[in-house]
Amino acid sequence: MDLHRLGLISSRVQNFVLVARLGSIRQAAKALNVAPSSISRTIKQLEEDLTTPLFERSQQRLKLTSAGELLYYHIRQSTGELNRAITEINDLQGLRRGTVSIAVIESATRGFLPDVLASFWIRHPEISVDVRVGGSPEVANMLLQGEADLAIAFDVRVPRNARRIASVALPMGVMAPPGSRLATKEGPLRVYDLAGERVILSDSSLTLGSTVEEAFSGSFVEFSRRARTNSIGLMIDLAARGLGTILQTRMGVEREIERGDLVFVPLADSRLHPRRLQLLSRPKSEISEAASVLANNLAQAIERMAP
Repeated sequence: MDLHRLGLISSRVQNFVLVARLGSIRQAAKALNVAPSSISRTIKQLEEDLTTPLFERSQQRLKLTSAGELLYYHIRQSTGELNRAITEINDLQGLRRGTVSIAVIESATRGFLPDVLASFWIRHPEISVDVRVGGSPEVANMLLQGEADLAIAFDVRVPRNARRIASVALPMGVMAPPGSRLATKEGPLRVYDLAGERVILSDSSLTLGSTVEEAFSGSFVEFSRRARTNSIGLMIDLAARGLGTILQTRMGVEREIERGDLVFVPLADSRLHPRRLQLLSRPKSEISEAASVLANNLAQAIERMAP
């Protein structure tokens, strides 16, 4: 890439570099198809402005002085960075248009995914992203069937011909209104502390449901089931209104926690293992450059979620 033609380096710099490389004003003038006197004047003016000679003049070849070598080194460093920038900009040409399809669990759509997309679209505003929402098994199946380039799911096996790009273990806990009995309890919170609570459960379409059911079934804890639903959003809204208690990770509840509508109280109980959030992708050879860039953004966001 011609940095001079792009206006990223001046004629003075171009002339100096060429003379330093060829060791001859005449050869540099020939390469640039200009008069030798023009280049000679440029070099002389540069030396006057810097108040130091840049070349040692001999009969056969011009050699750089110490000052000339220092200037030549830093110019090469700078032009190298500029060339890398041009290369990266050219690579972005493939990201001007296109569509990425992603299958995600509902909790990922509540804050996490919008935050990542907001950042992604700043650099790639013309890339469209198709989002399909489902339970973790359904999301993994969309990836398997080729209906999605990327998938975000909890606690699923990596489908064949897919790859796991990132994962993080998120602890389970109780979402309770500030000031409530569970939110203010001293010491570790355990499953038996939920005795007598009105619990809002997720149905079998969500892997969260089986995780919570298994924990309760082995604890002999009696609780009142307030509701059962396949909507994480509804569960969170009901809990924020003080209409019931939910058990899940912080995923999807970040906004309510930040606003002070809910408090996340970790459950210290061996029956409730952390849930593993995973970012999955089709084989690298089968996804576009745009999908790869979005996957990288998502992976970084997931890694930042580590407790």
